Amino acid sequence: MSNEATLHGQQEVMHGAHAHDHGHGHDDHEHHEGGFISKYVFSFDHKTIAKQFLITGIIWAIIGAFFSVLFRLQLGFPDATFPWMESILGHWAKGGRITDEAYYALVTMHGTILVFFVLTAGLSGTFSNLLIPLQVGARDMASPFMNMLSYWFFFLASMVMMSSLFVQTGPASGGWTAYPPLSALGDASIGSKIGMDLWLSAMALFVVSQLLGGLNYISTILNMRTKGMAMTKMPLTVWGFFFTAVLGVLSFPVLLSGFILLLFDRHGGTSFYLSELFVNGKALSNEGGSAILYQHLFWFLGHPEVYIIILPAMGMVSEVMAVNSRKPIFGYLAMVGSMFAIVILAFLVWAHHMFVTGLNPFLGAFFVLLTLLIAVPSAIKVFNWITTIWRGNIRFTPGMLFSIGFVSTFISGGLTGIWLGNSSIDIHLHDTYFVIAHFHIVMGVSAFFGTFAGVYHWFPKMFGRYMNNTLSYIHFWITLIGAYLIFWPMHYEGLVGMPRRYYDYSTWQSFKQFADLNHFISIVVIVVFATQLMFVFNFFYSIFKGRKLTTQNPWNATTLEWTTPINPGHGNWPGEIPEVHRWAYDYSKDGQDFIPQTVPLTPEEKAKGGH
Repeated sequence: MSNEATLHGQQEVMHGAHAHDHGHGHDDHEHHEGGFISKYVFSFDHKTIAKQFLITGIIWAIIGAFFSVLFRLQLGFPDATFPWMESILGHWAKGGRITDEAYYALVTMHGTILVFFVLTAGLSGTFSNLLIPLQVGARDMASPFMNMLSYWFFFLASMVMMSSLFVQTGPASGGWTAYPPLSALGDASIGSKIGMDLWLSAMALFVVSQLLGGLNYISTILNMRTKGMAMTKMPLTVWGFFFTAVLGVLSFPVLLSGFILLLFDRHGGTSFYLSELFVNGKALSNEGGSAILYQHLFWFLGHPEVYIIILPAMGMVSEVMAVNSRKPIFGYLAMVGSMFAIVILAFLVWAHHMFVTGLNPFLGAFFVLLTLLIAVPSAIKVFNWITTIWRGNIRFTPGMLFSIGFVSTFISGGLTGIWLGNSSIDIHLHDTYFVIAHFHIVMGVSAFFGTFAGVYHWFPKMFGRYMNNTLSYIHFWITLIGAYLIFWPMHYEGLVGMPRRYYDYSTWQSFKQFADLNHFISIVVIVVFATQLMFVFNFFYSIFKGRKLTTQNPWNATTLEWTTPINPGHGNWPGEIPEVHRWAYDYSKDGQDFIPQTVPLTPEEKAKGGH
């Protein structure tokens, strides 16, 4: 620990020296280089680490979304050839048409990248890092060194996952869930060879990164709040990050154990998941394992995982909505309580992914009940968001629009979860396009809307500039309308029984009727993808050329991050850390538009037993 403190101290000194005398003479220039590495690369500053997570997440998001464009071209235009594709993908797209093996690799990598590398690391990594110290009133994280390690483990995982795209036999292609026996047997498919080993190694490194980050977030929130910042005075964002970290710390180790056993089965001759198998007509010696065991281990993380993705978005949407409605958040304690209920129930519903695995129907009934129960806290949150904006003095900033869009997609995507949660209906709908429609709207689109709301709202805090408003509004409307046009029709395809993960539906008499619809969906996908590239342009352009911030508190918000300088240094507050006297949501109170958390309670408020 002392070593880490020394390191931290050295860096503070270096920052100080750099701030006083940069740009004088040759020696200083060399010093400046060292300063650059410690300031922007191996940085201990939580704000810089947040930017590293965000930019890495954006790069992965472009790659993951581009993969979906490629396989949507196959689904929408099964008979067409695209010669340019061969020049990008080589023998994976012979004659300009994606091969079946490449199709499965693209689908697998699309899911893995967006679920884990973008919506878990990119979302939590960015905003937990940026906002926890700023909103609870801390100089930095509990362990800045561990925080830096968390990012570099994620970076390492990214490099390993990226390298799997370039190996001869191609990346993993057994689906983002990597079910054995397909993923456990190298001979089962070309995508189960070295690509699968690289996938498992990258995911193991990713889990290490998440655990380092999560333990740090929990420690910081519990131990480093400023004077007066009781847990009940924290903004809902911080509660969201806290519960997310708790979920991750409890569930990611289970996933890691599942992956390690899978590696043993692949290379150690064990039979944890393998029993009585034939490959190419040849019997394997493995006996006694169970492929279903892997599904239990995977989904025991996999279901908390969807809440790990959505809880930070929920927290940020609550904050952005209160700020832009100029009203206190409705039902603060109910919001915290519903998040807590989600955390408990998230661990008790994993088998609803497994209704068709031969699960005892009596046991399935319990999972149906618990799955329907978890809709209750989500419904409480939706009610509270709608009540928060009800009769509010709403400012339709880009962040606010994406928050409202989040509530829309969360309701419409969540309602179909009630269908899928019923085991008898799920037997028909499982592994059809209905499932794809459901989880893309409720988890994919909603989580991205929460992320966009956060980026637009806290961009001025991160970079001291605003993003371009016109581009932001275009981004919102095309993304919202496009998301519904892409995923809503998939419900109808799924109800008819159209299975997911098929390479070509045009030869099936039953599903030929959807040819025009698939064609339409694929065109919308291309338009929406182009719009996301416009967002990326807006993001990077605004970092350097955006309209400069002239005031410390551009949104007139009450929380602590807006009490720091426009471009805060390492340590966040130049003087003393402010003391907190009230909760985070005193908007439109006693004739004032907003009262920051740092303003002491008046005698009247004390008499009323104020927050």
